Amino acid sequence: MINKIREHFTATRKRTEELCKPLAIEDYSAQPIIDVSPPKWHLAHSTWFFEQFILVENVVNYKVFNADYAFFFNSYYNNVGERVLRPNRGLMTRPLVAEVYDYRRYVTEAVNLFLADDNNCTSEILALLELGINHEEQHQELLAYDIKYILGHQPLFPNHKNDMVFKPIEDSPEFLKIEEGLYTIGHQNDGFCFDNELGVHKVYLHEFEIAKNLVTNRDYIEFIEAGGYDDFNLWHAEGWDFIQNENIKSPLYWHFTEGKWHSYHYNGLELVDPNLPVVNISFYEAAAYAAWKGKRLPTEFEWEIASGKINWGQLWEWTGSAYLPYPGFEKAPGALGEYNGKFMVNQHVLRGGSIATANGHTRITYRNFFHPNMRWQFSGIRLAK
Repeated sequence: MINKIREHFTATRKRTEELCKPLAIEDYSAQPIIDVSPPKWHLAHSTWFFEQFILVENVVNYKVFNADYAFFFNSYYNNVGERVLRPNRGLMTRPLVAEVYDYRRYVTEAVNLFLADDNNCTSEILALLELGINHEEQHQELLAYDIKYILGHQPLFPNHKNDMVFKPIEDSPEFLKIEEGLYTIGHQNDGFCFDNELGVHKVYLHEFEIAKNLVTNRDYIEFIEAGGYDDFNLWHAEGWDFIQNENIKSPLYWHFTEGKWHSYHYNGLELVDPNLPVVNISFYEAAAYAAWKGKRLPTEFEWEIASGKINWGQLWEWTGSAYLPYPGFEKAPGALGEYNGKFMVNQHVLRGGSIATANGHTRITYRNFFHPNMRWQFSGIRLAK
């Protein structure tokens, strides 16, 4: 068990850096919008998490790499102290990228040295370490989104080599029936989970049908060509205001050029493949598309119960469920209690996982969440009725 976690820690630290290898040095500090954090910040913040919660709290006479880094690279943990505001992360050309990599090596080596003593590997420490690993895996996915946004909004549409490739969906649009009944929801095994998955409880579901596969680009182009973005009857009021104010007429990264739809996905601007799942969709767009089809989005509970019968894992899938606590949910004391609970308002749940999700990071009870207007994450659409 201890050796497995040590190996997982080492592999996670390595993967984050591999995601950044194709970047030019100029790419590391860019922050084109508030929701996108610079790659340099991700590298440092995920490191600060281990330093703050593992090393500072548990290593006697530990010397922090740089006392200012807690201010530079804290994200939203008010219990830990002041921080650079999120919109200002891209203003930090200093510390240098090389210094951030030095910081990563320093903390990684210190954590490995600490873990080399089995006496330090208490259940509490291992639980914190596992949380830190999963936290960094979350940031790997955010890093993938942010890199795509940074490069996908440049006039050259530069190539960024990685293995994040979508698979075509060629099966028929089959719907699977799930019988009504009382079902158990929530994390029920001994493996890792986040606190928002806890609180195993029963839900009653009416009979429903759920699509086996995600909505494709071909499907979504039909929605666009039918005037879906121009028919206010399909949209939530807030969603209609959003697309009007932002002048949105297609998914993020799509461009209508020379009479054809093109999109950016790390390999430069390419023709939209009609057989790939439509990606970078807001909840508003997903709900409007479902309305146009005379369907709806599944609830997160329907999704969880149906997960064994559907094809999932390419994209995080919008559900019709607001992000709320399960029965008996309790926030942990201190900074770690800020991880999930304080975001349980004005967010929608997404289920599944994506091509950017670290191996082994997903499970059927995982509750991802974003505000309904978010589009830069790898999100897609599955219909229900």
